[in-house]
Amino acid sequence: MEIIPKLPVAEWIDNATEWTTDTFEFLFDFIKQDFGDFIEFFAEDLLMAIPIWLFIAVIAVLAFFVSGKRFGLVAFSVIGLWFISNQGLWEELMNTFTLVIFASLISVIIGVPFGIWMAKSKTVQTILTPVLDFMQTMPAFVYLIPAVAFFSIGMVPGVFASVIFATPPTVRFTNLGIRQVSKELIEASDSFGTTGAQKLFKVQLPMAKTTIMAGINQTVMLSLSMVVIASMIGAKGLGQTVITGLQRADVGTGFVAGLGIVILAIIIDRFTQNLNTQKGQ
Repeated sequence: MEIIPKLPVAEWIDNATEWTTDTFEFLFDFIKQDFGDFIEFFAEDLLMAIPIWLFIAVIAVLAFFVSGKRFGLVAFSVIGLWFISNQGLWEELMNTFTLVIFASLISVIIGVPFGIWMAKSKTVQTILTPVLDFMQTMPAFVYLIPAVAFFSIGMVPGVFASVIFATPPTVRFTNLGIRQVSKELIEASDSFGTTGAQKLFKVQLPMAKTTIMAGINQTVMLSLSMVVIASMIGAKGLGQTVITGLQRADVGTGFVAGLGIVILAIIIDRFTQNLNTQKGQ
C-alpha cells in the first residue's frame, strides 16, 4: 500500500508540452519553415557553392594568422579537411559545420546577456544557477523530445536541442568573468563618474573577455558534441553517417565519419583557443 499516491508528473509534462505546442504553433511553424529554409540555404547552397580547394585555402590562411603565423594548425587544417573531402563526406561536413555555427551563435547571443544579468543581480544568480545545473545534468537525449514536439524533425530541432545543452557554459563563464573583475578597478571607474553601461562595456567586459571566450569555447564544443545525438531526429551531417554505420554495423563508415567529427572539433577548438590567447594578451 502506497503511503503517498504517485504524482502524475509525466502527465503534467505531457499536458504542458501539448499546451505549449498548441499555443505557440504559429511561432514554431514560422521558425521551422523560415529558419529551417535559411539553414538549408546556408549549408547546401552557400557553403556547397564554395569550391573545396577555396574553402580549405581560406581556413589555412585564417589558421596561419590565428595561430600567430605558426604552421602546425595550418598543416592539420589542410590535411584534415582534405581527408574529409577525400572520403566523400564534404557535404556532411558542411551540414555539421552549419549546425555547430548556428547553435553556437544562438547560445552566445542568449548566454552573454544572461551571464551579465547574473553578475549584476544576486537574486538572478540564485534563480538561474539551479536552472543551469538542470540544463547541464539532464541527459542530452531528453532534449530531443520537446525539440521534436515543437519542430518535428530536421536541422531546426537539432539546433534547438543543441542550444539548450550548450548555453550554460557561456552564461556561467560570463558571470564568473565579470564577478572576478577587481574591486579596485570598479571603484576607480566609479570615481570617474562612469555610467553603468560605460563601466560594463569599457571596464568589466574587456577585463572578463578571456574568461568569457573560454566559456564560448566550451559552448562550441558542446554544440559539436550534440552532432550525433541531433542526427537521431533528422539533423543532417556527419552524425547521421555515424548513426547509419551503427544501424548497419558498418564499422568503417561510422569510424571515418567519427574521425571527421574529431578533425572538425580539433580545428574549431584550436581556433577558439588561439583567439582567446590573442585576446588575452
